[in-house]
Amino acid sequence: MRAVVITSFGGPECLQVLDVEKPSCDDYEVLIAVKAAGMNRPDVFQRKGHYTAPDGVPANIPGLEVSGEIVAVGDLVDEWQIGDQVCALLAGGGYAEYVAVNQGQCLPIPKGFTYTEAAALPETLFTVYHNVFQRGALKKEDNFLVHGGSGGIGSMAIQLAKLAGAKVYTTVGSSVKANYCVHLGADIVINYKEQEFEKVIGDSQIDVILDSIGGDYFPKNIQVLKPDSHLIYINAMKGGKVELNLFVLMQKRIYLSGSLLRSRSISFKKGLRDEIVKQIFPLLEKGLFKTTIYRTFTLEDASNAHALLDSGDFMGKLLFVL
Repeated sequence: MRAVVITSFGGPECLQVLDVEKPSCDDYEVLIAVKAAGMNRPDVFQRKGHYTAPDGVPANIPGLEVSGEIVAVGDLVDEWQIGDQVCALLAGGGYAEYVAVNQGQCLPIPKGFTYTEAAALPETLFTVYHNVFQRGALKKEDNFLVHGGSGGIGSMAIQLAKLAGAKVYTTVGSSVKANYCVHLGADIVINYKEQEFEKVIGDSQIDVILDSIGGDYFPKNIQVLKPDSHLIYINAMKGGKVELNLFVLMQKRIYLSGSLLRSRSISFKKGLRDEIVKQIFPLLEKGLFKTTIYRTFTLEDASNAHALLDSGDFMGKLLFVL
């Protein structure tokens, strides 16, 4: 099969389409003929050699989410059949014509969604639902802040938080991205190149923050958080080493949390999958929100796709369409 392979660690030019062995599925796995594959920030870290794939996952083929048709099933698979149309959360290997994945990480394609739209769901949906609603306990009338609102995670977080009845704040880097986030439902959009978000929001105003920035955003996040609030980290693009005044943490009774999805167990992902299908899929199928796709690429155009992913100069999701 054809796959996008990391031939050496570095820039987008390190990605090449090569012929590799087609995977087979074990007892509890299904084999998916990929129709579309989503791109995510961790794919960049893997390309640069900073994000090692878990054991048993292709080390040199990135890709954490796909959609497609099941073409083979393991002997003990009892959830799916050959011919089922699914999207799936992966630990890697998604930039390819075929991928094998445990049956518990597959979801049905929501009614009304194309393969391309469905491929943009799993990574962002799993990440946002777990961190914002399970770890962050976001509820109606809370004030919610997500940094980088125009990206895949931010786009999903804005929409789900609004559907939950929260007031949504977000930070972006341009007026175009600000308009995009307002269109998604954000109430307060702050251009971090023109304003300091902690000054716009004010002290002790936010109930839940989802942050992928880290670095010097950390003390500013602490500043804007209310007592008994939640600060959740899913990345640290500006650096993971920060200074924390423990007295402020104690005074505000802040819940500080962080998580990485890729390394979690199959049983955890299956349980999260089941709750998402129960709680979120009815909203998807009612058309209350959609995945926002900025641009699609072929596998052969992987270097250009990752150059755009590196730049951050896009809104929503980037995908491969096969």
